[in-house]
Amino acid sequence: MQIEIVSSQKEAGQTGLKIFTEAIQNGAKVFGLATGSTPIPIYETITASKLDFTGLISINLDEYRNLAVEHPESYHYFMNKNFFSKKPFAHSYLPNGLAADIDAELKKYDQIIAQNPIDLQILGIGQNGHIGFNEPGTSFKSTSHLVSLTENTIQANSRFFASIDQVPKQALSMGIASIMSAKKILIAAFGINKAQAVQAFIQGPVTEKVPASILQNHPNVTVLLDTAAASLLKQK
Repeated sequence: MQIEIVSSQKEAGQTGLKIFTEAIQNGAKVFGLATGSTPIPIYETITASKLDFTGLISINLDEYRNLAVEHPESYHYFMNKNFFSKKPFAHSYLPNGLAADIDAELKKYDQIIAQNPIDLQILGIGQNGHIGFNEPGTSFKSTSHLVSLTENTIQANSRFFASIDQVPKQALSMGIASIMSAKKILIAAFGINKAQAVQAFIQGPVTEKVPASILQNHPNVTVLLDTAAASLLKQK
């Protein structure tokens, strides 16, 4: 793992832009994208840049179950607001959380990933070590699947909703094996509330109890942290 520690959100955005730019220069065609507050400074810097994605493909990590795409907390809405409306791709794929046949939708999503191997995958990390919506205990061999969200994740996401009762209890998520198939991974974490998860996934054992720990086995991972998120890392 290559660990980059930045002093500000602005610097994080610039580092993310550099990684995306280098990926395109090296021939990247498919970008795996994430939602949530973590990638916003990166997306803001990218969308203000001269990078052109019109001939490229994006594949998102996840989407809530049974949340309309026009709902302001759906990941379709988030991506359009923070990225696609400013920097469109030739094709942008997100799971369909309203699909009547979820099994068929998950199989279709696996086929999309297989047909469009991801060159650069961006990730955040949950306080419990989840990546995408792959909660602790998720098999490292998992592909796209329907997830029942933990109380920890529901609580963390409740800040985006009027009440915790409105937070969806399920989501469709790219699996851990799918994430690990990406040629390069950029995982970012900011703030003291992510410090314990950061220390566990970088320096703890590789275990399904900490889904992000599998990234220790990936050959090309950049970890982007601010000083608070990096504060519990043990110096070697």
